[in-house]
Amino acid sequence: MSSTLLLLCLAALLAGFIDAVVGGGGLIQLPAMLLLLPNVPVPTVFGTGKVSSLAGTAAALRRYLAGGLAGAVRWPVVGTLALAAGVGALLGARAVSLLPKELVRPLVLALLVVMAIYTLWRQDFGQLHRPRLAGRRAYVVAAGLGLSLGFYDGFFGPGTGSLLLFTFVGVFGYDFLAASASAKLVNVATNLASLVYFILSKQVLFAVALPMAACNVLGSTLGARLAQRRGTGFVRALFLVVVSAFILKLGWEVLA
Repeated sequence: MSSTLLLLCLAALLAGFIDAVVGGGGLIQLPAMLLLLPNVPVPTVFGTGKVSSLAGTAAALRRYLAGGLAGAVRWPVVGTLALAAGVGALLGARAVSLLPKELVRPLVLALLVVMAIYTLWRQDFGQLHRPRLAGRRAYVVAAGLGLSLGFYDGFFGPGTGSLLLFTFVGVFGYDFLAASASAKLVNVATNLASLVYFILSKQVLFAVALPMAACNVLGSTLGARLAQRRGTGFVRALFLVVVSAFILKLGWEVLA
C-alpha cells in the first residue's frame, strides 16, 4: 500500500468514527483527499469519497438499529425525508460542475454559528426523546428539508450529517441518539443517490475508494458503538466540537 493510500485510509477511519456519532466526517476525509490527490479532478474526488462515506454510513446505521434504536425512529417520516434527500442529492451532484461552491460557504457558516449558539444555550436540547409534528405537516416538512439538505449533500457534502442531526433534534424533537440513527438513514439515501451519478459519469477511482470504504466502515462501527454506550450527553458534546471545527474551517475559507 502506498503512503498516499495509507494516509487516505487513516483519514477515512477517523472520518467514519466522527461521522457515525455526530456527522461531519467530511471535515476530515474531503480535505485529506483534496490534499493527497492534487492531480485528480474535483468531481472525481467527490465521487471517490462517496463510496467510502456510503459504506461507513450504512455500517453505522446497521449498528444503531441493532443496538435497539429501531423503535425510536419514525420510519414513515424519516423515510419521506430520505427519499426527498435522495432526489436533492442527485440534483446537487449534477450541479457540482455548474455552480461555484463559494456561494454556499457563507450561508452554511451562518447556519452553523446559529446551531452552536442554540445548542449551548439550551442545556436540555436533545436530552429527551419527545417526537413532534404529526400527520400531513410532518411529511411536508420532511420532504422540504430532505430536498434542501439532500441538494447540499450532493453539491457540497461536508457537514450534512451535523445539519441532519440538528434537524431531527430541533425540528422533530428526537434525542441525540435517535437523531443520529435517523440521520444515518437519510445519509445512506443521499450518498447512494449522488454515488449513482458519479459512477454513471465515470468519476470514481475504485482502487482508492474500496480500501477507504473498508476503513470508514471500521471507524463508523466503533463510533456508533461508543455513542450508544456513552449516551446523549456524549453525542451532544462531540456535536458542539465538530460544529465549532466546521465554523473555524469555513470562517477561514470565507475570510481568506
